[in-house]
Amino acid sequence: MSTRTAVVTGASSGIGAATARQLAAAGYRVVLTARRKERIAALAAELPEATAYALDVTDRAAVDAFAATLESCHLLVNNAGGALGTDPVATADPADWRAMYEVNVLGALHMTQALLPALKESGDGTVVLVSSTAGLATYEGGGGYVAAKHGAHVMAETLRLELCGQPVRVIEIAPGMVKTEGFALTRFGGDQAKADAVYAGVAEPLTAEDVADTITWAVTRPSHVNIDLLVLRPRAQASNYKVHREL
Repeated sequence: MSTRTAVVTGASSGIGAATARQLAAAGYRVVLTARRKERIAALAAELPEATAYALDVTDRAAVDAFAATLESCHLLVNNAGGALGTDPVATADPADWRAMYEVNVLGALHMTQALLPALKESGDGTVVLVSSTAGLATYEGGGGYVAAKHGAHVMAETLRLELCGQPVRVIEIAPGMVKTEGFALTRFGGDQAKADAVYAGVAEPLTAEDVADTITWAVTRPSHVNIDLLVLRPRAQASNYKVHREL
């Protein structure tokens, strides 16, 4: 495993950082990418054989330049993403929709296209797309994010069909309610009260470590085993709509 290289996008915090830690513990040489260079550099310093590369996945030229620096790649974890706003379709800001599509869909597309040659060349490659239960079911106020995550879900399904017979697995991990340091805060434009309300009364939402543990489990199955789609939620959440809250 020490010779296997994993690239993780959005690795500066939350699920990405937790995934980098757990993959390193599993024996991968981890390449951390994110826009916040200082944070990924600090994390890389904690991990064995890890390196940090400042990268905006929405910049195709930068992605191609990054891909050219890799000697090999066995695993790509497309984790970079996020949500902006909760306005209904009638009044949502198109700029927010565009930004969410750029990072959640086109960012993953850029990384996947750029690294597929190396993943194939490895003879045993894996592409992970971290989507969301939002990619499987809609809810009011989530139109832009839901549309983007549906795009990520369809990308995973299509890529799996197109790579059938080639030595690359395609795994989709779709988390439900995850409490991380920045997801809800970013979505609500820095409004801490609104961000806290998302998790109010939920005893144990998922953590970044829970999702990272699931990703690591999926990618360390035997090479012939493909976890096509794995949905995980906290016990308190039965669907995007039904959440048990102890208020």
